[in-house]
Amino acid sequence: MNALTVIVAVILSTAVAACAPIGAASGTSTGSGAVARVDRSHEYPSPPVTQHPVAGAATPTLAVAAFAVGYINWTAQTVSGRMRGLAALSVGQARSLVALTAAQTARDYELRRGGVANMGIVEAIAPVIGQPDTYAVVTRERTTATGTDAYRGLAPSWHVALATVIGSAHAGWVVSGWQPES
Repeated sequence: MNALTVIVAVILSTAVAACAPIGAASGTSTGSGAVARVDRSHEYPSPPVTQHPVAGAATPTLAVAAFAVGYINWTAQTVSGRMRGLAALSVGQARSLVALTAAQTARDYELRRGGVANMGIVEAIAPVIGQPDTYAVVTRERTTATGTDAYRGLAPSWHVALATVIGSAHAGWVVSGWQPES
């Protein structure tokens, strides 16, 4: 073997050894508990996050209606604040969705430059058969803009979303999932 081949072999064997999990020999795990789980899944489970909404509603339907009204009525200037407000009133996936929307719209130059706004009403809320604490939400919405012709002449349109709710011990009913379908 020449010197280059030896150097490459040493580097490769060191790199392979460095990739083995601590406490593992030949790809097997000798640990138990969390370390063994990490060895198997390559993920370390984080502890559950407790979310405390600032307020809730007396009934599931009222919680869904309040969330829907806030979600569909906004202007370019108010959308980020509205979504942050909805995040404070929700938990779980719904909170993540509106928090992300708030962050994205806060820096959306085109939204502001176009003066985009959305207005709508909730037409119906009904339980989804066979899915506890899940509701179908039907809205009629109209998007407009003052700084662009992109929405000129656009008729109001119907939208459907699925909402899930959860009872909160200190806040009442809150939205925990929001999935726009159309």
